[in-house]
Amino acid sequence: MPQASALVIDDERDIRELLSITLGRMDLHVDTASNVAEARDRLAESRYALCFTDMKLPDGTGQEIIELIAAKYPQTPVAMITAHGNVDAAVIALKAGAFDFVSKPVDIAMLRRLVQTALRLSEEKKAVPAADTSASRLLGDSSAIQLLRATIAKLARSQAPVYISGESGVGKELVARLIHEQGPRANAPFVPVNCGAIPGELMESEFFGHKRGSFTGAQADKDGLFQAANGGTLFLDEVAELPMHMQVKLLRVIQEKAVRQIGGRAEVPIDVRVLSATHKDLARLVELHQFRQDLYYRINVIELRVPPLRARREDIPKLAGKVLDRLAKDAGMPPARLTPEALAALLKYPFPGNVRELENVLERAVALCENNIITPDDLHLAPHAATLTDTNPAADAEDDALDDDTSANEIGLDSYISNLEREAIMKALQETRYNKTAAAKKLGITFRALRYKLKKLGID
Repeated sequence: MPQASALVIDDERDIRELLSITLGRMDLHVDTASNVAEARDRLAESRYALCFTDMKLPDGTGQEIIELIAAKYPQTPVAMITAHGNVDAAVIALKAGAFDFVSKPVDIAMLRRLVQTALRLSEEKKAVPAADTSASRLLGDSSAIQLLRATIAKLARSQAPVYISGESGVGKELVARLIHEQGPRANAPFVPVNCGAIPGELMESEFFGHKRGSFTGAQADKDGLFQAANGGTLFLDEVAELPMHMQVKLLRVIQEKAVRQIGGRAEVPIDVRVLSATHKDLARLVELHQFRQDLYYRINVIELRVPPLRARREDIPKLAGKVLDRLAKDAGMPPARLTPEALAALLKYPFPGNVRELENVLERAVALCENNIITPDDLHLAPHAATLTDTNPAADAEDDALDDDTSANEIGLDSYISNLEREAIMKALQETRYNKTAAAKKLGITFRALRYKLKKLGID
């Protein structure tokens, strides 16, 4: 197997020598260049498994090198060498196509991990693309979904932070998983975390870990989410829910690529790609001073918009078929069938809850339908929602508090109704000595509807 080669571009001899020695010990052949002109010549003469370039060069910038490689040598991953703390330069480089960046002074352990990631990336780029495997879960043939799949494949090759925006229920976590699975970190952990589900007093410990005895209840050392995702990807879902003090700490971790546990004395280097998402308008939250601008720019190096379901209605038949097949498999029975009228109703419905709502609608319809045939009446689509149009998908941040209050009220009402249903079902079961068929008849519903409600209400 031929020895892989690397190109190091820097006008400082010490940096060139340090990188050459380090890469050489990793069994790489190393060429060097001290300016843009030399770099162009080296790139024209040889093919490289990876490239490092300084930001400032005597006759140009590293930006020119990155753009050149992206245009003419896309098989070569390129990393930017930046001054310590120069986040702006790193962000510019990542936006231009660099897969990662290295800060001066160079941390050798971090450099080694970066090189290993780059080499895996280089090998994957050379490989013939496999049949659509993980991406096949992103169903649909619409132009919107085809563009999304192509963008995911492109972003998977980078290590840049990606901000995934879109309405609730569009599948932002699925998109994050696909970015992870199609990239060089696929064999490392993918760690999803809902930032709104962690109590504020536990947040720092959950993210960064703690040492034994660092606070009351810390009876043993504990790794945080960043350590759990080391070498892989950390997905911060609903990142807008992070309180301000955690936003500051998260920014530092992303910039320094190191964490300090609660009670710990030293920072521990970490190698984690950060993906984030929220259904809220993060830019609007920045304007309202509810989200830090510096963190916003750091996690939003690349924004990936996931389209709402109403923007790709032609995908609904295929999605519905997949959901019905899954429900049938789980229940061990033949798939239910949509009548033409029921499918037409789905195609007209705007789905404010997107793919998640489609799944819920079909699950309910399968439970309530007769003879395994779903009619429009079985769908129970909300009539008022039919007037919705595809407006700005990001809700205004000032309305979010109202939305949250409304959701809380709805949850209270749902809970009340569920309790009434549970009491009625339990009473019917007891009166029929737990004969489900007789209980369903007593309640005036089908056996399938009863089975659905038993599952939904957690009645064993």
